[in-house]
Amino acid sequence: MHIDDTIAAISTPAGHGGIGIVRLSGRDSVKIADRIFRSPKKKKVKETSSQRILYGHIINPSTGEIIDEALISVMKAPKTYTKEDIVEINCHGGAVSLRRILELVLSKGARPARPGEFTQRAFLNGRIDLAQAEAVLDVINSLTVQSQKTAVQQLRGKLSKKIEAIRDEIMELTAFIEAYIDFPEEDIEPLALGDMKKRALNIKKSLEELIDSSRYGLILRE
Repeated sequence: MHIDDTIAAISTPAGHGGIGIVRLSGRDSVKIADRIFRSPKKKKVKETSSQRILYGHIINPSTGEIIDEALISVMKAPKTYTKEDIVEINCHGGAVSLRRILELVLSKGARPARPGEFTQRAFLNGRIDLAQAEAVLDVINSLTVQSQKTAVQQLRGKLSKKIEAIRDEIMELTAFIEAYIDFPEEDIEPLALGDMKKRALNIKKSLEELIDSSRYGLILRE
């Protein structure tokens, strides 16, 4: 898979609405936006600071036709969702406007994003881990307040931190046991058998609690 190209997609639900968003992510996002965006004050997207919004129009540079009025949200790497340059074109939420803007963006060098590819890039670029990536879909598909709250906690890394803490405990205990066995001549203070058993049981308990919480999560999703 190549993640050095630029992807684009309509990021708002299908249908009609007041606002629609076409999102770009990748190294050419800013360049593509500058090709199709015109600001009344002649401002360029590439000259705009990150986390800023520009007002103007989306135009077809080949004909000069104004496609729609728009606000351009500029988010430059690495402090973005995908850790790549992101540009979001906020226009009117009509299906025709969104489709025409997306077609224009694709004609200038972007390619259509696959389902979930923005989140996939966030994962591959180290912005989120696998548990957080899965939580994104859970937040979107939540049907109750409790399921949404649980998904948001996972998205914020609560589950990942628990798993990391358990992993650290296992690695520490394993490393001590291996060192004691492999280097008997070294002056390594052995853990009492009772202490080792206690730590192992605590790890087992933590894992069981995680398994139980996963069952609860499945119930919430349903």
